[in-house]
Amino acid sequence: MKSRTVASDGVRLAVYEHGDPAKPTVLLVHGYPDSHLMWQDVTARLVEDFHVVSYDTRGSGKTTKPSTIEGYRLHHLGNDLMAVADAVSPDRPVHVVAHDWGSIQAWEAVTEPANADRIASYTSISGPCLDHVAHGLRRPSLKKARQLLHSWYIGFFHLPVLPTLAWRLWLGRNWGRLLNVVDGVPRRPGHPAPTVTKDGINGMSLYKANFRPVMRQPRERRTTVPVQVIHPTRDRYVTAALTENLQQWAPKLWRRTVPASHWVPITHPEVVARMATEFIRHVDGAEAARSLRRAEVGRHRPPFADQLVVITGGGSGIGRATALAFAKQGAEVVVCDLNHDTAAETVALAGGKAHAYQVNVADEGAVAKFAADVAAAHGVPDVVVNNAGIGHAGALLDATTEEWQRVLDVNLWGVIHGCKAFGELMVANGEGGHIVNVASAAAYLPSKILGIYSTSKAAVFMLSDCLRAELAPAGIGVSTICPGIVNTNIAGTTTFSGLTAAEQAQRQEASTKAYRRRNFPPERVAAEIVRAVRQRRAVVPVTVEAKAARALSRLSPTVLRRLAARF
Repeated sequence: MKSRTVASDGVRLAVYEHGDPAKPTVLLVHGYPDSHLMWQDVTARLVEDFHVVSYDTRGSGKTTKPSTIEGYRLHHLGNDLMAVADAVSPDRPVHVVAHDWGSIQAWEAVTEPANADRIASYTSISGPCLDHVAHGLRRPSLKKARQLLHSWYIGFFHLPVLPTLAWRLWLGRNWGRLLNVVDGVPRRPGHPAPTVTKDGINGMSLYKANFRPVMRQPRERRTTVPVQVIHPTRDRYVTAALTENLQQWAPKLWRRTVPASHWVPITHPEVVARMATEFIRHVDGAEAARSLRRAEVGRHRPPFADQLVVITGGGSGIGRATALAFAKQGAEVVVCDLNHDTAAETVALAGGKAHAYQVNVADEGAVAKFAADVAAAHGVPDVVVNNAGIGHAGALLDATTEEWQRVLDVNLWGVIHGCKAFGELMVANGEGGHIVNVASAAAYLPSKILGIYSTSKAAVFMLSDCLRAELAPAGIGVSTICPGIVNTNIAGTTTFSGLTAAEQAQRQEASTKAYRRRNFPPERVAAEIVRAVRQRRAVVPVTVEAKAARALSRLSPTVLRRLAARF
């Protein structure tokens, strides 16, 4: 790192540079009450590819403060940003990434027509343009009314004496602990900065200098600069409503969400760095990443366009129908099956972007390798459908240990392996997603002839409920699908305890005929799976018998137990 001082409109800005100046320059602008130190984890992830520059804004860190509140007005803040840009990258435009009040002041520079050739791209995190907000508030809505409640602290900062005392007597020394308790922000060196009390007191002038003037007389602030908005979904202070009409001001617009709190550059630096990198590279001419294509505003596309869907057991039945349903709605699909030939047949039927893999889901190592191969070749999936399963019937007392092992390895462990291998990738990716686990009506419908099968599916049902709670903070939904009697090849491949090979063949033939007579096609299950993902539904009984058994299991489980004993 090297540091320098840049003069701008009566203050001396402390500027910090990392990396090779010959590479594209990324200019990081911090918010309130932070200093440039908040960016240190993001900087560490960007410095390999970029010349990374940050600076302490007016009155924070080692930057001097203006002599009057008027010195905190937006035009001065915008001039500061451009002064730093001119100093560190005089011959090439810079890419700006800003958070909170850093984002608000960056909007001032980005929407200045004279700067259009000096700013190559702008990534805004939790900080709207105040002029855009003022225009939007003139069209009242319930969402905007809620935002006013979230902005209570702005009124507090306008009070005399009290907020300054709060910073001096308590907030300053407890700021890090408060962020940790309220928003889960980890404590680490450099955050909060040693200067946080001073920064908090000085920074309140940002609010006093700008909110009332801008709200009274908002300007028309437009830009031709490509803009990426990153919205943390658990932001307590800045809601999505503040940028809902942003396209009229910034027509080159991308919107992305992160399941995180307001302090996302600190809690999820790897996600912020990756999103910024993908956007910058695309603006500089590279092909857009899948999630970035999905984020482009105004681009019309099918519901699952630019999404990657992985389906296990996709060589036939419900798995094949699900792969075709997602492909029809624009998804790129990855199909795995124990039989590579049937997986390849599904891929051929899907057309477009589809890929076949041979995987034994009962093998933990094979599933882990499959997940790694998918991530390397196609990216982290947006949807994972754990569908692979086998059937088994017969009395529990007749079942062998090997039969138990075989069914649980596929029906339960196969789902566990898929949830773990792909769930870890999705959490690390930081953009949410959805996991679908195909269980069965047998999960909640006791039967004296389906004991092993019902046990495996009941375990999948509870696994899904637990996983749903665990993954909710990461923005990953989990759906449990309970199909019922569906006309697939599972009846013809079901094994039976205590029967000879000939007797098993007879039972398989009889079961296949019964399923055919029921004639509920797998395509209808696939449609419910697609709908469950779109609507983020938790539990989906599909057939009439599955819905009836689900209702009865909740209203009168005793009746189900008595029926199980009789039939």
